[in-house]
Amino acid sequence: MESFARGTISIEGTKSQSTLSGLVERQTIEQTMEVLPNGTRRLAAQLRTQLKFQDLWKILTNYDELSEFIPNLSKSDVVFRNKNEVHLKQVGSQDFFGFKFSAEVFLKLIEDRSKGILRFNLLKGDFRRFEGSWNLREFHNEKYTLLLYELTVQGCIGMPVSLIEQRLRNDLKANLLAVEEAARRSKDKN
Repeated sequence: MESFARGTISIEGTKSQSTLSGLVERQTIEQTMEVLPNGTRRLAAQLRTQLKFQDLWKILTNYDELSEFIPNLSKSDVVFRNKNEVHLKQVGSQDFFGFKFSAEVFLKLIEDRSKGILRFNLLKGDFRRFEGSWNLREFHNEKYTLLLYELTVQGCIGMPVSLIEQRLRNDLKANLLAVEEAARRSKDKN
């Protein structure tokens, strides 16, 4: 995993197992988190999977269906599309210390399939900053694909990001696994 230039404070690795056609494959999730000024956090999580680029890309770009499998994403709608530029409205919600927390974002997303990048940034919403990317990189000789999710987030005033750091890390890991599982199910249907 690429490391950040400064201040990386956490690296976590987890292993999980899933069955595909009776075979067990192993995946490793690597995570980093960087504390930036003014309550901003930069997080990244990477998954190595045996699924193909096109299977993962198909799932990631099916924007209206993302809330069907991404944990804590309760709504995802395309509000505008012009070639490779997509505007999304997304609502995330979850229970946090016994309270129901929800946040709405309007994102501008640029698709660059040739480079395997979906880059997004906040147009407006319940954060001061919410930007990042999904990156896919296929290694044909080794027969695996790396799926990397990067996020820089800054809460609005009154939303202490430091309190939700662990939740953000868990969500990144869960998101990667959910994308992989959705791609696997879609591939198995075909």
